[in-house]
Amino acid sequence: QVHLVQSGGGLVQAGGSLRLSCAASGRTFSSSVMGWFRQAPGKGREFVAAISGSGSRTAQTNTMKGRFSISRDNAENTVYLQMNSLKPEDTAVYYCAAGSQLSPSGAEYDYWGQGTQVTVSS
Repeated sequence: QVHLVQSGGGLVQAGGSLRLSCAASGRTFSSSVMGWFRQAPGKGREFVAAISGSGSRTAQTNTMKGRFSISRDNAENTVYLQMNSLKPEDTAVYYCAAGSQLSPSGAEYDYWGQGTQVTVSS
């Protein structure tokens, strides 16, 4: 069992930066793949990035490469999503998730955070 609690997010102007955090409970964090997804109003869930348990491998949506980066601190049981050069189209609810496969499919993730709103104003 993994419990995920997200923090960060909020309102930022276009071009600004935000860092999302996702703290996990449970002793299996370091062996869990962690992912970030987002869902904009009226749209489906979209994969953002994922990172392996050791942090040695990552996967990311091409459209966000160079602006978003995922990292983790296994000593703190926390995964981060650093978002730079934010655009209004990045406005969405962002979710962290824990799973066992480094995959862009939400179906591969068993546990989800509560979601956090990111709003980018133009």
